[in-house]
Amino acid sequence: MVKIRLARGGAKKKPFYSIVATDSRKRRDSGYIERIGYFNPVARGQEVRLQLEEDRLAYWISQGAQISDRVKQLAKEYKDPSIREKYLAAKTAKKAAAEKAKLDAEAKAKAELEAAAKAEAAEAAEAAEEAPAEEAPVEAAAEEAPEEETPAEEKDAK
Repeated sequence: MVKIRLARGGAKKKPFYSIVATDSRKRRDSGYIERIGYFNPVARGQEVRLQLEEDRLAYWISQGAQISDRVKQLAKEYKDPSIREKYLAAKTAKKAAAEKAKLDAEAKAKAELEAAAKAEAAEAAEAAEEAPAEEAPVEAAAEEAPEEETPAEEKDAK
């Protein structure tokens, strides 16, 4: 029986798939009857993500070939690109929501830090108000001490 499925190629962590018509008894990446297209799941920028020869796909289906589930999805996506756009829009919206949640959490943490800093500043101001009242007697004692030293200085001067 002929199957239309993906054959993996590419490097480790960088997959590249060929869409092939092959005998179902053959291994995934072994020889195939015909290459119908390719799928590059890690395509960036201007790279082509999906290429498919629809007429050859239709030919093999007419000959009784079975299509794998993933190839069915890719063929549907190839025929109607808006499916991919909807998928990307949902993915982008999800990413934006996650990013917004992260920014909100950072803003909340920053606000908490500012509130804690203000509380510490208020406590420091209260402590500063209390400290001069306690220091006043020390200043008075300091003022009295030089007066006592003055007579001693006079004795030394004589």
